[in-house]
Amino acid sequence: MATREELSGFLAGVERRAFKQAVFAVRDSDHALDIVQDAMIKLTENYSDRPAAELPLLFTRILQNAIHDFFRRQKVRSTWVTLFSAFGNPDDEDGDPLEHIEAVAGSLEAESAADQVSREQVVHIIEEEIARLPARQREAFLLRYWEDFDVAETAAAMGCSEGSVKTHCSRATHALARALRARGITL
Repeated sequence: MATREELSGFLAGVERRAFKQAVFAVRDSDHALDIVQDAMIKLTENYSDRPAAELPLLFTRILQNAIHDFFRRQKVRSTWVTLFSAFGNPDDEDGDPLEHIEAVAGSLEAESAADQVSREQVVHIIEEEIARLPARQREAFLLRYWEDFDVAETAAAMGCSEGSVKTHCSRATHALARALRARGITL
C-alpha cells in the first residue's frame, strides 16, 4: 500500500507530464486541467490502497480514460446543441442548422472528410505495424513513446535494465520506420 507521502510525491511528479498529455489531446488548457484533476482524484479515491509501484500504470490508464470520456461528452453535447439550435431562430428559412455552425480552425470538425479518412488510414497502418513488433519491443515502445514513461520507469515496469529498454526502443523505432516507408508513409 502506498503511503500518503508516496502518493503525494507521485502526483506531484506526474502532474506536469499529465497536463501536457491532456493539452495535446484536447487542445484546451482549461479542459486539460479539469481532466488531470479528475484523474488524480480518481486515483486517490479508488487506488490509494495499491503499492506505489503500480501507481504510474494505473494513473496512465485513468488519465487516458478521462480523456476519452471528455471526447464522448463533447460529442453528446454537440449533438444536443445542434438539435436545440434548430428551435432557436424561427426566421431561418434555410432549414439545416448544421450549415450555419462553423467549426473551430484546427479542430477535427474543421478537417475535410478526405483528410479525416487519410489520417485514420495512416493511424490504422501505424497500429498494424506496432502490433507486428515483437512483444518486448512493442511494450518498450508503447511505454516510452505513448505512455511517456522515462527510461527508468519503463525498465521498472518491464522488469529489465535501462539498457535493454533503450535497445528495445531503438529496434522498434527502426523497424517501424522501415515498415512505414515500405508502405509509403513518411512522417
